[in-house]
Amino acid sequence: MRLTIIGAGPGGYVAALKAAQLGAQVTVIEDTEVGGTCLNRGCIPTKALVASAEALHKARSLDDYGIDISGEIIPNLARIIERKNKVVSVQVKGIRSLFKSWGVTLVEGRGMILTPEKVEVQKKDGSIDVIETDKLIIATGSRPAQIPIFPFDGEHIMSSDDALNIKSIPKSLIIIGAGVIGCEFACIFRELGTDVTMVEMVPRAVSTEDPEISEVLEKELKKKKIKLMTGVKVERVEGQHDGIHVYLADGKELIAEKLLVSIGRSLNTENIGLEALGIKKGSRGEIAVDEKMETNIGGIYAIGDVTGGILLAHMASKEGIIAAYNACGIEKKIDYSVVPAAIFTSPEIGSVGLREHHAQEKGMKIKTGHFQFRGLGKAHAMGEIAGMLKIVADADTDKVLGVHIIGPHASDLVHEGALAIKSGLTVRELANMIHAHPTLAEGLMEAAEDVHGEAIHAPKK
Repeated sequence: MRLTIIGAGPGGYVAALKAAQLGAQVTVIEDTEVGGTCLNRGCIPTKALVASAEALHKARSLDDYGIDISGEIIPNLARIIERKNKVVSVQVKGIRSLFKSWGVTLVEGRGMILTPEKVEVQKKDGSIDVIETDKLIIATGSRPAQIPIFPFDGEHIMSSDDALNIKSIPKSLIIIGAGVIGCEFACIFRELGTDVTMVEMVPRAVSTEDPEISEVLEKELKKKKIKLMTGVKVERVEGQHDGIHVYLADGKELIAEKLLVSIGRSLNTENIGLEALGIKKGSRGEIAVDEKMETNIGGIYAIGDVTGGILLAHMASKEGIIAAYNACGIEKKIDYSVVPAAIFTSPEIGSVGLREHHAQEKGMKIKTGHFQFRGLGKAHAMGEIAGMLKIVADADTDKVLGVHIIGPHASDLVHEGALAIKSGLTVRELANMIHAHPTLAEGLMEAAEDVHGEAIHAPKK
């Protein structure tokens, strides 16, 4: 069976490898670089910058750990960017190596679907190829959303892509949007020494998270002297001789050296041949798919951001695996019931399952448990005591419904909660599991115990 995949991001390249493992003859078309946004302009490069920012913070705090060091500790932006690029390069080479190992053919160019059995590729050298195929997976991803009032120039008014290759550390920066990307960049630039102001239209930062998580993050942002303005709309932006001027709907005016716009993403569904084939799209331009990731045209699948669902790299990868199985004749259905998410702010955020306010909106009867990281010996030993762990449980069945964490290694710890929800564990079962000491994971055990008011290392309520 011949399978062609358009896009080699975390959805497309994973689908290619899984299909190759299943015996398909796989061709992948990519017009930029394997790894897509996640590897080249998103998850990995930002996390490399986060690692540098964390190292800088730790170095500045060495005295707290009993280590004497002389001289000024300052960031070297050129070397930070160089390290980031090296991390990305190693991962890109890894994917290309995996393609060779599994016999996946990579064609570099832009794909256009002619028919369900033919894809035209405009290659980088200007030549045209036509690839014949039996099945097709669309995995073209997304890009930073661009709104006319924010005219990107790549230097003074930047997208998240631009910010990854900045040439100098700005003295001041305004970030439009206090979602995941905006808050991550705020923490990075503040650690580098930038005066950061964030403007968010909705009432709180990271509004997709549990409100208590947002509250803790906002307090930590304030401690870092990151200015956060919520519930405010931007009217217009102007570049002037003294910097970028941002005019707000409440009449205030902000001025900074640079502006970073982080207001969501646009789906890459244009100019790839969808309309001619009659592939159904939704109101936002997203490709409509069923539980098998198949479009209304038999044999054509779509995965990742272009489907307009959960815009997360690991979700695209899972959808890619499901699409690959179905394309190879093995029926599988996607399951969105348990999808963990991570935000690499300082401190980190990890979440999975139901938020408390969503449960309340549905009229569900729930109970919650909390535990502060400052109650853990390991957190004190690490010098990272900010944050908390929260569990949302069904009041009748005692089953774990949601786990929400803000604090050190939250992105790793949340997976214990994901497994608990996926396995249908009760709070008592989670609490009764012996956790190693001293660890941060003990906080989940304590939060589970707190649901019933029995946390050992928490004051009596």
